[in-house]
Amino acid sequence: MAHFCLNCGTRLVPRVIEGRELEGCPSCEFVLWRNPVVATMVVVETPAGVVLGKRSIEPGYGLWCLPGGFVNDDEHPEVAARRECLEEIGAGVEITSLLGIYHIVRGNGTGMLGLAYRARLAEGEVASAGSEMLEVGIFTLADLPPLAFPSHRQALEDWAAG
Repeated sequence: MAHFCLNCGTRLVPRVIEGRELEGCPSCEFVLWRNPVVATMVVVETPAGVVLGKRSIEPGYGLWCLPGGFVNDDEHPEVAARRECLEEIGAGVEITSLLGIYHIVRGNGTGMLGLAYRARLAEGEVASAGSEMLEVGIFTLADLPPLAFPSHRQALEDWAAG
């Protein structure tokens, strides 16, 4: 895919910068840095286990995942995590702590940073499938279904390790 300079419109060419091959502008020295996309994942704790959703979209259609998703450029990651829970599991949550930060390498070459949070359902809230989920369920670590993303498995393992 051809990329063009955001400053002057010139076609970008490969350049080695700081030991990495990146695309740069031969006219004005603009560099197209490949910064990671930021996403959230939320381990929603209940007395019976953790809330997972069965995906109704790709990637991972039909597999299970933690609620979460991309952080918009104008929102704090905790706000994004709460928003994604409302969208995906139909329930408000209270974030209790940051669980971990995960480097995720995707097949298309775009890296991601996954911020995993611990949370609990807000008082009176009940999880139900949102538009990106076929269903939701509560699972213990011993009965986890097939997960869509390795980073979600790692977050759950880290959560279990305490």
